[in-house]
Formats: sequence, structure tokens, C-alpha cells
Amino acid sequence: MTCVRTRMAPSPTGEMHVGSMATLLKNYAFAKKHGGQFILRIEDTDKEREVAGGVAAIQEIIHRYGLDWDEGPDKDGSFGPYIQSERLAIYKQAALDLVANGKAYYCFCSKERLSDVKKQQLADKKPPHYDRHCRNIPLKEAQKRVAEGESYVIRLKVPENQTITFTDLIRGQITFNSNLIDDQILLKSDGYPTYHLAVVVDDHLMKITHVMRGEEWISSTPKHILLYQAFAWDIPIFAHIPVFLNPDGKGKMSKRKGMVSAASFLDRGYLPEAMLNFFMILGWAKKDQQEVISLEEYIREFEPSDLSSNSVAFDIQKLNWLNGVYIRKLSIEQLKTHILPFVSANFPLEKLEEVLPLIQERLVTLADFDQLTKFFYTTPNYEPTSLLQKNVSKELVIEELKATIDSIQSLTIWSLPHLEKAIRNLQEKNDWHKGQFFMMLRIAATGEKATPPLFATMIVLGQDLLITRLQEALNKLV
Repeated sequence: MTCVRTRMAPSPTGEMHVGSMATLLKNYAFAKKHGGQFILRIEDTDKEREVAGGVAAIQEIIHRYGLDWDEGPDKDGSFGPYIQSERLAIYKQAALDLVANGKAYYCFCSKERLSDVKKQQLADKKPPHYDRHCRNIPLKEAQKRVAEGESYVIRLKVPENQTITFTDLIRGQITFNSNLIDDQILLKSDGYPTYHLAVVVDDHLMKITHVMRGEEWISSTPKHILLYQAFAWDIPIFAHIPVFLNPDGKGKMSKRKGMVSAASFLDRGYLPEAMLNFFMILGWAKKDQQEVISLEEYIREFEPSDLSSNSVAFDIQKLNWLNGVYIRKLSIEQLKTHILPFVSANFPLEKLEEVLPLIQERLVTLADFDQLTKFFYTTPNYEPTSLLQKNVSKELVIEELKATIDSIQSLTIWSLPHLEKAIRNLQEKNDWHKGQFFMMLRIAATGEKATPPLFATMIVLGQDLLITRLQEALNKLV
């Protein structure tokens, strides 16, 4: 195989979508599998929609996911520049070459004329398209009008009734007829290229061998193939990847249904390794059906042709499960590093290493930390009636609390074994209902019905604070 070169070409017009990051992963993995290069190219020709700092944000989020590129804006690979706005002269020359070779032409139609043509076509119930009004203007006449300063665009001279066929790695053979394709604009009146011209020129000059992109670009592929043919260039291999559906399986995953940016998931406490693993198994399966996969394993096994051609739902439950798996694989020191951005400013940091082992099994995302630990630093807020579990009498609970406070105050060694032994002996000696007694203690100590292991939680709270909270519970009842 020729040296594999893949690319991702995001636009700095907003945050990167999770679907784009998943596509980037596939391009990255395929290049690495074949010892090739993965290129990052910035498509910034849409200046009206460009976001300040957008290029830096793209680079940052790729790095946050633990990935990198071999060539790009900050890594020269002899095929730069890698930012489209720095390549305008290249696109203009390419368009002029097509005009000189009779493959493209100058178009001088005004916006008003084009609007009128479109209105008439719609009135005649015909699909709107350019009517090729300027297609047969002699080249010398067109060049004279350009020299005189007349505004123009350059359009591709699409051949009539030509069959365009290409083989998609995922979908097999796809065929179009050129009569369905408009004489598309290649170079706009402001000198900027359209996406179609720029992407073909860049992919050719950067020697891209495989174009793996979203399925929404299938309808554009025949336009690109016609351009490759007009330039007499080799055509790359295409693979069009299905889009993600909303978690309910209805419709393309969209902002209206929730957060969809790649950054937002990390900001909500999903680990990048879990996210990458999730992207791997959406629409693709390892031969042994194993779902927890490392990046190295994925690189070894991934083949675009093994991807499903069907769109798949963005299964949040599966993502939550995977994220939990990866959280539990972390050492306490690693978990501490990851979780610090999610720790409340009010949390007593000196207790962090004691608390983490208690909650690690319960974390779905890193952002769950606050909900699981807020009782360590906030006064429990609960109704006195919640202390009366199993319809037990208030008098009995008062007796239980008083005896428990006395037992804890009498402990001279504050340790998990000593605390647990003292409390369990107290419950057994008085023959208190086990479920009722320990749930009452949990609520009195934390204000919650579900917490990390009770005795370990009490140890972290500390002897003095625990006694204070039990006394406060007693005060609610007397």
C-alpha cells in the first residue's frame, strides 16, 4: 500500500462536535496502523462565522483527548501551510488552470439575475440550478471583462450525462449522474475558494490517500471526483462514516437535544480514554466482541470496511458504564489528579485521599464527586421524621442516639475496627433492629440514605464532628 495519509480538517467556527472527534479518531488510528501520517488542516475560509481563538481551541481539545497530529499548523511536514486562509493563491491558480484548460469558466451573473432564475425554476416546479448562462462565453471575451474589473466567480464546467461511480469502503459502489450536479462555484467573487475546490486541491497537494468523513458528504463526493478528473489527478479512497443519532435514536445528534461538543463531555467528568473507547465501539466491534479497548488495540484492529453503514444512537448508558470502568481502573493518585477540577472549594482537601477510596466504586462521572461528598463539609438537612425508620418510636430512636453518642465518646482509639466493633456490639446488646438502627445512624451522620460504607464514612468525618451530628439529630427529636 502507498504510504497512508489521512486528515481531519475542522473549521474554527465553533466547538468540535463529538461526531467530529470520533471521525478524527478513525483517521488517526488508520494512519497509525499503516505507519502513515495523520494531518490536521484548518479550514478557515468562512471568515464570517469564525470564532476568535477557534484554531487554538481545536488543537487544545484534540490534545485533551490524548491524540496528536503528525503534520499541521505547528508541525511542518513539507506540505504546508496547513491553514486554508494562508493558501488562497494556491486555490486561485488552480481555478485559473481549470479555466485555461476549458474545464471551468468565468461567470458574471449578478445575485439579482440568479435569484430571478431560481424563482422561475421553482415556479415551473423544477429543481433550482444554475442555467449555465455564462458557460459558453469565449475565453478571451471573459478575460477582457475580468481585466476591466467586472465582478465574477469561476464555475466548474460539469460534463453532461456522465456516469460517476466510486467505491466507498463502508457502503460499496455508489453511482451518480452528472446531470444532477450543478456547475458549482469554485472561486467566489471575494477571491476565496468554495469548500469543494479547497478540499480537493488540499487533499491532492498534501497527498491524502484516504478521505474518511461523515456521510453528509456523500452527495458532494461526485463533485469532488469531477474536480479530480478535471485536474487529471489520482482520486483518493473514500469512506463515509454514519452520523451519531440522538440518545433516543431519533434524528441526528443535535445541540437541541443536549450538549454535543467534544469539550463538554470532558467538562462534565467523562475521562478522555472512556470517550475514545466509546467512539470505537459505536458502529464497530472488535473481533472478540470485547468492549473495553485500549487505543493501541484499536489501532491494531480497526478497518474502515468493518464499520456499520447504519447510524447508531449515542448510548449515554453505555458511555456511563464505560466511564465507570475507566474510573475504577485508576490508582488513587491518578484519580486525585483527574478529580481535582471537580472538587468544591468548600471540600476539606486534607480528607481527599481518605474519601476517594470510599466513593471510587460509586462514581459514574468525575462530576459526581460533589454530590457524593457534600455531606463531609455541609450540615445535613433532613426532616426529623426520616430518623424514624421502620415505624419505630421516637423514644427508641432517642435512646439509640444517646447510647451511640456515649459509646463513641468513650473510644480512646479512633480507628475503623474499634468504631465498628463498638457500634455493632451496642446494636447486638440492645437487640435493636439492624436495618432500622444503621439507617438511622447513616441519616443522622450524613443526611443521606445512600452513602459510601457507613463506618468508613464515620471515620473520615472524625470523632468530634460525628458526635456533633448525632447530638444535632437528637436535638431534632427532643
